[in-house]
Amino acid sequence: MARKSYDYLFKLLLIGDSGVGKTCILFRFSDDAFNSTFISTIGIDFKIKTIELKGKKIKLQIWDTAGQERFHTITTSYYRGAMGIMLVYSITDAKSFDNIAKWLRNIEEHANEDVEKMILGNKCDNEKERVVGKERGEAIAREHNIRFLETSAKANINIDKAFIELADAILQKTLAQELNAVDRGGARGGAGAVDIRAGQEGSGSKCC
Repeated sequence: MARKSYDYLFKLLLIGDSGVGKTCILFRFSDDAFNSTFISTIGIDFKIKTIELKGKKIKLQIWDTAGQERFHTITTSYYRGAMGIMLVYSITDAKSFDNIAKWLRNIEEHANEDVEKMILGNKCDNEKERVVGKERGEAIAREHNIRFLETSAKANINIDKAFIELADAILQKTLAQELNAVDRGGARGGAGAVDIRAGQEGSGSKCC
């Protein structure tokens, strides 16, 4: 049996209104590329990137969801297996920020109770068109006890930091769960559980 090239597989989800830059964020992180002419995501897409944290190889399977209402049924089915969710709004679009409350409700209804969350205020390079102040993003994040960063896929601001912070939070939780399993005498159960949980949706998918 071939040895795995990673220690953990974490499934992450990008959600938010259409046009806020979710696909640009994903491509900036996975390929270090930016394209201002991306068309809207149809349904759902994903990328894979492996990073190293605390001496562990973490394979991130990052799902990019469509923001349009007509894809709601498709995209919410992917919430359940996610270990981390990024809620994205654009600082140049007040409605996308107001809708963060709606996306938070979707998480409550469809995701695992212990999923790690992060709010991203994207397009922070575009100060001329800013309509959502940073303090408003910080306030809603504080209210829901969620991490918050302003990002720019175009200018490559805080993109890597966002994914690494979210992955690190998941890793810390996972390692704590493994330690608890050892304490309960289930020393060999912890790491395997992570792969099963994270890999249900895309275990047969190829890297891209």
